[in-house]
Amino acid sequence: VQLQASGGGLVQTGGSLRLSCQASGRPFGALTMGWFRQAPGKEREFVAAVRWSDGTIPYADSVKGRFTISRDKARNTLFLQMDSLVPEDTAVYYCAAKVGSSYPILSRMRSMGTYDYWGQGTLVTVSS
Repeated sequence: VQLQASGGGLVQTGGSLRLSCQASGRPFGALTMGWFRQAPGKEREFVAAVRWSDGTIPYADSVKGRFTISRDKARNTLFLQMDSLVPEDTAVYYCAAKVGSSYPILSRMRSMGTYDYWGQGTLVTVSS
């Protein structure tokens, strides 16, 4: 499975960006995809995820109400609409995918260890 992320860039505080991540390769089976981010000097953290089957979506508290995750099932593409951006959102954003025969429970969707495949990351910089 290959994940190609795009859409990062430089934006001012209060601005918006939309990230995309297209999955390709082997048949996915039960697909769950998510976004994580890693700020300079910090550990990678969960942002949001979605189960392909039923659209279950958990968000990190820090982005709830500002970010919206969505998916295009026909194109196996994941999106992250980021609004009201603040400098604290500056990070490299990674998309991740879990494939196979079963879906993770809600709590496991927030864990990096749940995901089998990772994209290359796209940098988002929010200036003050």
